[in-house]
Amino acid sequence: MAIKVEVFSTNSCPHCPAAIEAAQVAKDKLGDAIDVEIFKIDESMENRQKAIDYQIMAVPTIVIDGEVTFVGAPMAEELIENLESKL
Repeated sequence: MAIKVEVFSTNSCPHCPAAIEAAQVAKDKLGDAIDVEIFKIDESMENRQKAIDYQIMAVPTIVIDGEVTFVGAPMAEELIENLESKL
């Protein structure tokens, strides 16, 4: 089963594109081993509620398999190392 990677961001966040890019680089490297979903919390109440459920207080935040793992944008290599350790 693939590792679930959820990236929480907003459209106005200056650091969120780097977190999204790190997740995309990880997806390119790890392929089907991970599933990446991007949640823009300022675009829908569903996305905002999902962030509230995880008690996310800042963006970008990356949740891996239901656990808040990174607050802030990690380097792609750091994210990939974390994910590879779970494979």
